[in-house]
Order: sequence, then C-alpha cells, then structure tokens
Amino acid sequence: MLVTNKENLECASRNGYAIPAINTQGGNYDIIWAICRAAEELKSPIILAHYVSTGAYSGNDWFVEVAKWCAGKVSVPVSIHLDHGDSYEICKEALELGFTSVMIDGSTRPIEENVELTNRVIAEAGKYGVIVEAEIGELARLDGEGNAVENKNVADPEEVRRYLSLCKPDTLAIGIGNAHGYYRGKPDIKLDILKAVREFTDIPLVLHGCTGMSESIIKEAIKLGVAKINFGTEIRYRYVEHYADGLKNLDHQGHSWKLSQYANDKLTEDVKAIIRLAGSEGKA
Repeated sequence: MLVTNKENLECASRNGYAIPAINTQGGNYDIIWAICRAAEELKSPIILAHYVSTGAYSGNDWFVEVAKWCAGKVSVPVSIHLDHGDSYEICKEALELGFTSVMIDGSTRPIEENVELTNRVIAEAGKYGVIVEAEIGELARLDGEGNAVENKNVADPEEVRRYLSLCKPDTLAIGIGNAHGYYRGKPDIKLDILKAVREFTDIPLVLHGCTGMSESIIKEAIKLGVAKINFGTEIRYRYVEHYADGLKNLDHQGHSWKLSQYANDKLTEDVKAIIRLAGSEGKA
C-alpha cells in the first residue's frame, strides 16, 4: 500500500514510536522484499529509502518500479523515499519518477541558502502531494574504521528555531553527533539538543546514522519526538553476509534464486528487529 506517510509520521511522533526507513541499495529486490515482508508480518508502516549513489548501477527509475511492485503486494503503509537529495534537480526528478517522499539536504550550506533550497523543494513537492524532509546540522561521514572523514556540525537549537521560522518542512533531521557508517567506539549523541528543540516545535524529527548506535539512545530519541529512524549500513552488510553464508553452506546448485531466497529470509528477521526497536509493530 503506497503512501506518503505524512499522517503515519505525525502519529508516530505524538505516540512515542518511530517508522523505520531502510536503505535499499538502489532497488535490490532481495532487500526491498525483505523490508516489505517484515513490515507485513509485524503490521508496521515502513519506508523504503534510496540514495542516488546506490541507483548508479540499476537506475533511480528501477528502484521506484521495484518498490511500487513490492508495496502493492502488502497491506501495510509503504512510502518510497529519496534520502539526502542534495539539489532541487534531483528532488524534482524523484517527484517525476513517483517517489512519495523526498529529502532535501541543504545542511552543508549557510542557513539562508538551506532555507531557500528547502522552500523551493517544498513548493515543487506540493504539486505532487509529497512530503519533504529537511536537515540542519551536517552529519559526519565515517571511513571503514569508524573515523570521521568530514567535519560534523552539531546543530544549535536556536539555529533550528530560526530555520523553522523561515521554512516548514514536514519532517526535520537534526545533527546531534550522529554519523553515517559504523561508529568507532561509543558515539557522543547529544539528546539535549532534541529536548531543546522539542520545547518550541512539534515537527516530527528524524534520526540518521542509527547503525551502531545503542538501542537505549535510539529509544530515548524516539521518546523525544523522533518519528523516523534510518538504517543503511547495517542492512547492506547483513545482506552481503547472508549471501556469503548461503554460498558457503547452502546446497544452491548454482541457482541464484536459492541464494536470494536464503538472504531474503535472513534479512527479513533483521528488519523485524529494527521494527521492534522502533516500536512500530502493530501500528499499521
């Protein structure tokens, strides 16, 4: 059941749970179907997320078509989401292709430029009835050892207040010390920023970089109004590991579909664990 998830995210924010958004590796059927299967079995709304870079092989249109097909096979709400779109042009392309949710990430820009870009995307998305996620406070990027390779910018609550006075996205990701990739050691997640932001806005918040973050931190963030939690790194590594395990231990006889089914079954259980962490089981 393909939706924009606007009402679901608002409901999640009000009621203390979150909707998982899981990166799909550019339209990989095994991954997308595992996500949808898990959501259907646990009766959870779900978000299929797509980075432009992961669509380089198969195409952004391929992701949309596979996601639509899989969403049509389940009864729970599914949205297809452009994650970290960094330009008006890529967001417009996503809208034209049929994405039901887009993120415009202007967090590397000064606030005024971020606002201008966000408002431009909001206006375009409004033509399609699609929701917009924005970001303030740039996330760190981590290398394979968990070391920061880019400076992170932990958001200032007063800057968030100013930003929201100038534009009105449907959801907002805020930099609080989180990062993309595997963390090296314990990440310094600043929940006090979320608490401060919650004092002046009830906009549904988004937490990126959940792979490797402690479950207690994620759950506390959800209590503070995080309505969408993002997982990418964990799922892509788990998928490859399951496939490798199948190659080694499964009597696949060279049938790729047997390996895909094996990895899909294993990954479905991984996604279920994320759904339970989010608290969204039974919320569809």
